[in-house]
Amino acid sequence: MKHYLVVVDMQKDFVDGALGSEDAQAIVGNVVKKINDFSGEIFVTLDTHYDDYMNTAEGRNLPVPHCIKGTDGWELDGEVKKALEGKRFTKVEKLTFGSVDLPGMIKSFAGDESFTIELVGLCTDICVVSNALLLKANFPEAEISVDPACCAGVTKESHEAALLTMKCCHIKTS
Repeated sequence: MKHYLVVVDMQKDFVDGALGSEDAQAIVGNVVKKINDFSGEIFVTLDTHYDDYMNTAEGRNLPVPHCIKGTDGWELDGEVKKALEGKRFTKVEKLTFGSVDLPGMIKSFAGDESFTIELVGLCTDICVVSNALLLKANFPEAEISVDPACCAGVTKESHEAALLTMKCCHIKTS
């Protein structure tokens, strides 16, 4: 059986930049430990926007430019980046909350072998839940889990709500 870790959007703008928070900063050590202890294939999603961000649907609803490709805020958090050094991982740039490419990439890596998927990262209530639900829809028989200690939401309440939503959809959250 193969095991995949999906590190969702652990980018500077979400940790301590434009949309950063104390809760996001507090999980960095847990995410680093998870990466260091993980021995399977790792996928790292990168929220990716461009200079026209404010003209997109997301930009009109969240008018805070962030994760603009090529900027410092688009880069991975320094501790996360260091933890990934020497690890086998695949970057997945995504233009919206959930990556429509990620399920196909995982299927390609897995071939006919069964697998598990664990997700960690930011934000629980936006990009983590979106990716978890997309993966569950594509792989209904796979064990998919989210480590709550390695995730943070926009608020503590929305973090908990997203965990409950995922649990209701048979995604393990404990």
